This record gives sequence, structure tokens and C-alpha cells, in this order.
Amino acid sequence: MSTSNMTPEAQAQLLLDQPVEQVEHADAAAVLDQLAALLSDANTAYHQNDAPDLTDATYDALKRYNTALEGKFSDLKRADSASDQVGAAPADGFSKIRHRVRMLSLENGFTLEDIAEFNSRVRRFLNIADDTPLAFTAEPKIDGLSLSLRYEGGTLVYAATRGDGEMGENVTANARTIADIPHHIADAPAVLEVRGEVYMAEADFQQLNARMEAAGSKTFANPRNAAAGSLRQLDANITKTRRLHFFAYAWGELSEPLAATQFGAVERLGAMGFSINARMRRCTTLDEMIAVYDSIGAERAVLGYDIDGVVYKVDDLALQERLGFRSTTPRWALAHKFPAELAWTQLIGIDIQVGRTGALSPVAKLHPVTVGGVVVQSATLHNADYIAALGRDGQPIREGKDFRIGDWVEVYRAGDVIPKLRDVDLSRRAPDALPFVFPTECPECGSPVVREEGDAVHRCTGGLACPAQAVEKLKHFVSRAAFDIEGLGAKQIEMFFHDRDLAIREPADIFTLAARDGANLTKLKNRDGFGERSASKLFQAIKDKRKIPLQKLLFALGIRHLGETGAALIAAHYGSWANLHTKLSTPFDPHILDDLTTSKANNDRVWAPFPEAYAVWQDLTSVDGVGGTLAGSLMSAFNNPIERAIFDRLAAELSIEDAAPPAVGDSPVAGKTIVFTGTLEKMTRAEAKATAESLGAKVAGSVSAKTDFLVAGPGAGSKLKQATALGITSLTEDEWLSLIGRND
Repeated sequence: MSTSNMTPEAQAQLLLDQPVEQVEHADAAAVLDQLAALLSDANTAYHQNDAPDLTDATYDALKRYNTALEGKFSDLKRADSASDQVGAAPADGFSKIRHRVRMLSLENGFTLEDIAEFNSRVRRFLNIADDTPLAFTAEPKIDGLSLSLRYEGGTLVYAATRGDGEMGENVTANARTIADIPHHIADAPAVLEVRGEVYMAEADFQQLNARMEAAGSKTFANPRNAAAGSLRQLDANITKTRRLHFFAYAWGELSEPLAATQFGAVERLGAMGFSINARMRRCTTLDEMIAVYDSIGAERAVLGYDIDGVVYKVDDLALQERLGFRSTTPRWALAHKFPAELAWTQLIGIDIQVGRTGALSPVAKLHPVTVGGVVVQSATLHNADYIAALGRDGQPIREGKDFRIGDWVEVYRAGDVIPKLRDVDLSRRAPDALPFVFPTECPECGSPVVREEGDAVHRCTGGLACPAQAVEKLKHFVSRAAFDIEGLGAKQIEMFFHDRDLAIREPADIFTLAARDGANLTKLKNRDGFGERSASKLFQAIKDKRKIPLQKLLFALGIRHLGETGAALIAAHYGSWANLHTKLSTPFDPHILDDLTTSKANNDRVWAPFPEAYAVWQDLTSVDGVGGTLAGSLMSAFNNPIERAIFDRLAAELSIEDAAPPAVGDSPVAGKTIVFTGTLEKMTRAEAKATAESLGAKVAGSVSAKTDFLVAGPGAGSKLKQATALGITSLTEDEWLSLIGRND
């Protein structure tokens, strides 16, 4: 069975079961590709469709796994990494509102070590000693839907969902039906954006589901889904019947500060008439933070609303401003998630799934059981060794107890995460239960299955002849972030891929579909699932996508390591398809890429037989955000005659729009390259880097001809000499702060 037949939850289980430590460099990029696809789809399902296809815990696990894998293989981090994304684009059906201040997500922590590291990291950034008091707030993390309320002159102007963090949906009419949201506020700042969480109480959730079931309507899986679906009704009268609630805990744009501290600002929101959480506490030590976490966790079952952890925030708002933000999360906050739950159930089967890279992954099929509030029917089994109770070193694990069909097994979800099998009850094993035998032929195409030395995974050798691999590339091509052809999704790709007369086996086939249909005796309009109108709409939708921006085309090609952000960088760098195609097609032997290192002298030697290609590689790697791995992958793709022929056949069907020139910011250092050296005395190096990047500058670690400014503190050495020799402007720390307007 291919992964296309699996639920997203099951696909996630397959990925997460293999520990990060066991992922080899050769496989890591493919795993990151799968993670990116799963997380992107999950963001759309959760934030846009109010129909999550992953549990919150599984989503958290995928994000953590992605971050850990990027940490292990930093050279493979995708340009469109999930670590740098928030939410999903707003759905159609509501007008859009751009947030004046971005709505970001929170970093997660799961262990006491994670919380201690958060505390230490904040102190290091601010240069605050461990024995110096530093206050944090701690409050329940509500499992609901983020909402921003904008008041002008004390009057509610609009309400917007988070969306993708920059653009949300206008749900003002629906928000006005929520009793916890005041329409007018006395003694409010001229401009006030209140942010918080819309949620549904558990009792109201049960009553709503009972009414919907009695009416023959589809029920909601949990209170979070019910709250999100209710808030995003196109008819506000429906929202009004759903009894939603709102907790205020943050803010966006303000015309004046609410208070000097997080705790004081939230208290002021309470005084204005907003519901705030009475369980928020101010903590001055790490032990106090953990104590609040334990206390709130103990009350979790009786709160009357869903929470999935505790949020810690630096209390001093001036320190929050200094700490600032990463691309998607604030440095001054952390969500401490709740721990695992266990259950016993029966293993009723083991399915083998074939992934896009040919990896065969076993999945446990379970008798349905509720674990941590989620009905679990499958769990990851990792690989053949894991089933046989062998570790990566060949030594027994689980005391040598293998998994067999019919066994009673213990299921766990670490940190409310993805289901895994933890143990086997041998006392309940049937006498005729047999060890599981891993297949030697691919269940999709019948090709031989191999397991290379040192590889924990069995792989199909079928390549593009294996439909489980080829079809996934086409699904990527038509995905939302790529060509996004209406009426041609994963389901239709599956159908056309296996169609004898109208086969879609490569991207160009999509754009010849109408012509081929015209030459066929049996028309598409006469086939199951289609009619004259739907076939006509599909052909028109395909025609509408013949004109495509260069960056979208590049992402759609599915070139390894090339994500959305990387595609935008490459498109902006080359400008046109013709220019890009000419440069990237410069001949060379792709095998030399295996010999590249971080040594310039070594790379000069390796590239010596291909000077023109070396110039292209150097040009590519000079683009900020493009490393050697991505550069090599792009050049290899365009030097592969089979792949290049596929690209050329596709390009012949399209009108490819040139990339627009990049926008230039209005700060004095926007687009400039900055290097910091020596000891900075007024801010830490991390804070200086974050400040420069927030103003649109690029921060480099070494001086080159591309450097615009060198900021030199006491102790500056070789970098200062090099900058002087190159004629690069050198600034003291005070001159740097004056340049960016931070010298007050």
C-alpha cells in the first residue's frame, strides 16, 4: 500500500517512529521533504478548514522532529522550513484583514530540561546572571482559536483570525455574538488590539454534539474544532447559538502601553471588561514555574475547558522588546506541553507502506482505542528490526519481545504525541502466533526490495516504475503551493496516473490532456466522476495555469531541497526561465558533488575540470539562503538529460512569468550585509544580530567584498584588518547604534 492511501496521522507515525539519531544524511533530505508536505497540509487543515487531519500532539511532534533533524543536518534545512512558518493562508469565504502586528506561534517545551534551557537561554541573551531575579508569568494554554480584536476610540472595529500570521479572516460579525467580547470599552487607549483565544466549554461542546447528532448532522471531534467551526460560520446567527467564550492574554498594535509588565497588562485588560484567566501567576524562580505547571496540570480534568499545557512569558515588557522574535516565535515565551498517556489494545495487522523515496515502512493496525482523548487505530513500527525487537546496534530491545499479529500491545503518545507501541503482553500471546516476515518484493510494483549495509530501511528498487514513487511527484506538482489547479488534486492525479487513454505520467501531460481527450473516442465527460461541466471546468482550470510565475514553477518541479522560499530566491536571482535554464544546464560531472567540503582549496581542485560550471555554483552559493547542497541539487537536476527533457517538455506548454525585482526596505541598512566582530558592550551578539535582521539587513560571519559594514567592538582582529584592506566601512558600536536610530 502506498502512503497515498494512508491518513496523514498514519504518515506522521511512519516518520516519527525512527529516532532522529538513526536518520542518516543520505535519507535526511527526503524525510525533511515529507515533513514539509505533512506540516503544510496540516496548517491548511487546522487554520483554514477547521478540520485538522493531525492531532495537536502529532503536529507538535512533527515540528520537534523537523527541528531536531535540521539541527543534526543544518546543510539540508529547506528554504521553506516548517520552523519558519506560522498558520496557513486565510480561506475563501471571508474578507481578509492584514494584521498591523504579526500574530506568531509559540515555541514548545516538553521536559523539565526544555524549561530550564528556556530560562537559561533568555538569561544568556539578556546577559542576566543565574542568581539575578527574573520574573515570568505562567498561565494555562487554551486549546482554541486565536483571535485579534481591534478597538479604536474604545469601539470594536473588527475581529480577525490569525490566518498565516500576517493576514487573517474578518469574523467581526461572529465575534460580536460572543458575550466575553465587549463592543465598547471605557478608558481604553485610542488604538487597542486585544488578542486571545476563542474556545468552547466542554459542557457546551457535549450539548452541541448531541443537538447535531439528533439532527443527523456531522458532529465535531473535540471542543477546539467546534469553536473554530462555529466562529468561522458565514451566518453569524449560527455562531450566536454555539456559546463561545474568549480569554484575553495578549495584544497587538497599541497607541500607548497598557502597563510595564505582562502581568499588569493582562490585569488591565481584565479591568476593561475582558475575561482573563484567573490561574495566571507571576513566578520568580524556575521551581515556581514548574510548581504552577504541576498545579494547573492537576486541575486539567476539572477546568471545564480544554488546555494542552502552560505558557511562560518574561514578565518585564521592556525585556520582551529586547528579546524580540525569531521568524515565527517570540524569544520571550514558551509553551510547556503536557506528558504522555498509555493504553492497551490488540495488534490486528501490519501494513507495509511505500513512500515517495521507495522506503518500505511497517504500520501497526490496531483495534481502536482512546489514548489521550484521541481514537488511535494505527501506530508506527519503524522498520523490520524494530518489529523483531532489535536495536540499531543489533542488540535486543524490549527484553527481546517482538511484535506479532494478534498480540496485546501497549500504546503510548509521548507528550500527547504520535502513537507508538511500547510493550507486549506475552501472557496473552496466542500459541500459534508467528514472527512477522518482512516482504522481499515491493507490494506496489513487485520490484525487488533491498536493504543496503548500514541502512535500517528496506527500499523498493523500482524507481519511477513504481507508482508509489512517481505519483507522489505529480501530487506535489499540483499541490496548493505549486500549480494549484482547481479540480486536479491528489485523488484525480491517482486516477489519471493509472488511466490507459488519458495517462498523466509527467507534468507536461497535464497540459496536453484536453487535446488528447479530443482525440479519444471515450471522452472525459462520459467517465465516472465527470460530466460535461466538470470536464470543461477542469480543462479551463488547466488552461488558466499555463501562465505561471517563475518561482512557482521552480517549486512545482519537486527538485530535492528546493522549497518555496528557496524557489523565490533562485527566481529573483536569475530573473527568467531562459537565463536560469542556460546557466544551470552548464555541463559538469554530478559525481564531483560528493567530494565537496567546506575547504575552498579543496573545492577549487574538485571543480577544476569544469570552470564554467564552477562559476555557476559559486554564483548560486553567493545568494543569501542558498547553500552548496541546494546549488548542487539544482545543477544536477538540470544536467540530468531525462529530468531536463521533462522540464523542457513542460516549459514548452507554459508561459513563464519573469520574477519581479526584489523590494527594497526603507531602513538605512535594508539589503545591506553586516559583519559583527570584537566585543559588543551595549548588547549581546545575539541581540545585535536579531536587531540587524529585523531592519532588513543580512548578517554574515566573515568579511568579503560583498560586506557593506563591519561593526567592530574592542578586541577586533583579523576581520577589521581585512575590512580595512577591502575599503569596507567600519563602525564602532555607538556609530552602529546611531546609524539605526538606537543610540538613545
